[in-house]
Amino acid sequence: MNGIIALAVLFLLFSIIQRVIRMVKNQANGPRVVDSGSTGQVTNKFMQNIKQRAGLVVAAVIVLILLINSFVVIGTGEVAVTSLFGKVSDNALLSGLHAVNPLVNVYRFDAKTQNYTMSAVRDEGNKIGDDAIRVLSTDGLEIALDVTVLYRIKTDQAPNILQKVGSNYQDTIVRPIVRTKIRDAAVYYQAIDLYSAKRDEFQNRVFKSIESDFTDRGLVLEQLLVRNIDLPASVKTVIESKINAEQESQRFDFVLQKEKKEADRKRIEAEGQRDAQTIINQSLTDKFLYYQYINQLKDRVGTIYVPTNPSTGLPQFKDLGK
Repeated sequence: MNGIIALAVLFLLFSIIQRVIRMVKNQANGPRVVDSGSTGQVTNKFMQNIKQRAGLVVAAVIVLILLINSFVVIGTGEVAVTSLFGKVSDNALLSGLHAVNPLVNVYRFDAKTQNYTMSAVRDEGNKIGDDAIRVLSTDGLEIALDVTVLYRIKTDQAPNILQKVGSNYQDTIVRPIVRTKIRDAAVYYQAIDLYSAKRDEFQNRVFKSIESDFTDRGLVLEQLLVRNIDLPASVKTVIESKINAEQESQRFDFVLQKEKKEADRKRIEAEGQRDAQTIINQSLTDKFLYYQYINQLKDRVGTIYVPTNPSTGLPQFKDLGK
C-alpha cells in the first residue's frame, strides 16, 4: 500500500515539475519588449512567478510525504507498535490499514507461531554449530539435549515487550529461560530415566516451569519438544543391556504362559477322557454286552449263537434232559 502511494506521489511530482518547465519556456519564448524599463519589470515578474511555482512544488512534496507517512499497513500475522520521540504507545496495531502520526516510528512484531531450536547438529538450530543444552543428571552424568520451543507473542502485550525487552526477545527471553529451566529440572532425574521411563514427565515439568515465565513477559508457550537425548557411551551400553534383559524376560514369560496353557489343555483333555471312560464303564453291564454281542451276530448267515458260562467260558446247555 505504501509503495503504491509513493509511486503516485512521484508521478504527481514529476507532472508538477514538467508543468513548471513548460511555463518557464513559455515565458522565455514570449514577445520581447525593447524598452529597457519594461524589460526589467518583465524579468522581475518572471522571477516572482518561478519562485511562486517552486514554492508550490515544495509545499506539495511536503504534503505528499506527510500523507504517505500518515498511513501504515500491518501485514497478516503481524502486530505493530508506534513510538513518538521515545514514548511508546499503549495500543498495538493489528493487521490492516491504520492512520498514524507521520512522525512516529513503527516497530513490527511477528504474531504467528515461531520456533526456536537448540541442537547439536550444525545448521539445524537457530545458532550455527553445536548448540545443544548440556545438563547434569542427579547421578552426576552429563547429558546433551536437543530442544525446540514453539511460542508466539501476545498481541496486546507487544507495547510492553517493546518497552521492557525490545524486538530481540528471542535472545533476551526465549533462549536463556529455556536453557536455565531445563538445567534446573534435569537435576531431579537419573540419566537412564530421562532416556526412557520418565522422559514425558521431565518434558511436562519443564513446560510448566517455562510457561509461567513466558506468560509474565508477554509470550505464550505452545509446545516444548525434547527432540534428542545424547547420553554418555557407558550409560548407553547399560541401557541397551537392560533393554535386552527385559526383552529376554518378556520372551521367557511368553513361553511360560504358552506352556502353562498347553498343560491346562492336556489336563482338561485327560479329565474329559477319564469322565467319558467312567460313564462307559458304568454302562457296560453283562446283559448289555450280551445284547451287543448277539446284535453283531444276527446278520451273519450260518452262524449259531451258543451261550457260554462267563466263569468257565464253556457253552451252556440248560434243561437239555427235559
